Amino acid sequence: MSAPDAPVGAERSLGTLVAGATSEMSALVHDEIALAKAQLRQDVKRGAFSGGAFIAAGTVLLFSLPMLSFALAYGIQAWSGWHISVCFLLSFAANIIVAAVLGLIGVSFAKKAKKGKGPQKVAASAKQTAAVLQHAKPHPRPAPKDDKFLKTPELVARSTS
Repeated sequence: MSAPDAPVGAERSLGTLVAGATSEMSALVHDEIALAKAQLRQDVKRGAFSGGAFIAAGTVLLFSLPMLSFALAYGIQAWSGWHISVCFLLSFAANIIVAAVLGLIGVSFAKKAKKGKGPQKVAASAKQTAAVLQHAKPHPRPAPKDDKFLKTPELVARSTS
C-alpha cells in the first residue's frame, strides 16, 4: 500500500504506517464517543418528550377526576338507591384502589428502567476498544530474504481509492 501522492514504487516507512494506524484508531475512538453522545442525546430527547406527554395526561386526568367521582357516586345512587354520602364514599374508595394499582405498576416500571443499560453498553464498548488499543503492538514482520521485491516497482500494488 502506498501513499496516493507517492510514486508507484515508493513504500511507506514503518513509522509512517504506525502513525497512520494510530491516527485511524484515534479517529475510531472519537467516532465511538460521538456515537455514544448522539445516542444519549436521542434518548434524553425521547425521555423529555415522553415525560411531557405523561405530565399532560396526568394533568388532564387530575382535572377530570372530580367529574368522574361525581358521575360514579350518582350512578351508584341511581343503581342501588343508597344515601348519596355512602355513594360518594364508595366512589372515593374506588379512586384509592385505582391509584394503588397504578402506583404498583409505576414502581415495577421504575425498577425495570433502573436495570436498563442502553448508554452503558455503548460506553463499555468504547472503553473496551480503548483498552485493546492501549495494548496493540505492530506485528513484527520477517525481513525479506531477497531485495529484488523491494526494488521492483511493478510488484508493488497501488491503491485505487
